[in-house]
Amino acid sequence: QVQLVESGGGLVQAGGSLRLSCVVSGGTFSNYAMGWFRQAPGKERDFVAAISWGGGTTDYADYVKGRFTISRDNANNTVYLQMNSLKPEDTAVYYCARGRASRVTKWYDYWGQGTQVTVSS
Repeated sequence: QVQLVESGGGLVQAGGSLRLSCVVSGGTFSNYAMGWFRQAPGKERDFVAAISWGGGTTDYADYVKGRFTISRDNANNTVYLQMNSLKPEDTAVYYCARGRASRVTKWYDYWGQGTQVTVSS
């Protein structure tokens, strides 16, 4: 059974940084692209970033480009999201997901439980 567990969320001031981690168990991690999404209260789940199975290709939403970096460690079945220059509008629950390298949620088959990121102004 495939499980994804996120960690690293928390409360940070605007301009600060956080690094999210997502450890995947079950399945063959290196066979799949990974993505990060986020969902603020009352809003839909939005794409943040994705990385190809080998890590050679990444994709970012415009609103995080230049501030967030996605990476992966296939030896340790982990995907990361380094978040710098955080803004209050980045406040959301952040989810990692396994699937195809896509901005669309339906192409991801397994999801983590989410980790809360709160950015204070």
